[in-house]
Amino acid sequence: MGNEKIYNMSFGKIYSLLVNKAIKKNRTIDEVKEIIHWLTGYTFEEIDKLESMEVTYSEFFQNAPELNPDRKLIKGTICGVKIENIEEPLMKEIRYLDKLIDELAKGKSMDKILKR
Repeated sequence: MGNEKIYNMSFGKIYSLLVNKAIKKNRTIDEVKEIIHWLTGYTFEEIDKLESMEVTYSEFFQNAPELNPDRKLIKGTICGVKIENIEEPLMKEIRYLDKLIDELAKGKSMDKILKR
């Protein structure tokens, strides 16, 4: 799937996929929201509102209230690619979120996921 196709997908659709992935592994919607809040600065209420709006995944990240500077400490591989080797800035932001949700689904504690 090309980057533009991912960027133009609706946030609501991707959000539901992230939530379903977490729930299948006995995690909660609030944990997913906490990760998104930590990463982007969106409040839980803003996340709920964005889910039902026609917002692209690209717009979701571009309009984030405050991207967490500690997100750059996120390392590892997602979809077979090392995050630190991703050059496209928007794709890197997307993969940071993917990685955090993967860690949630693998059972890591929220403290470890959010590097507190």
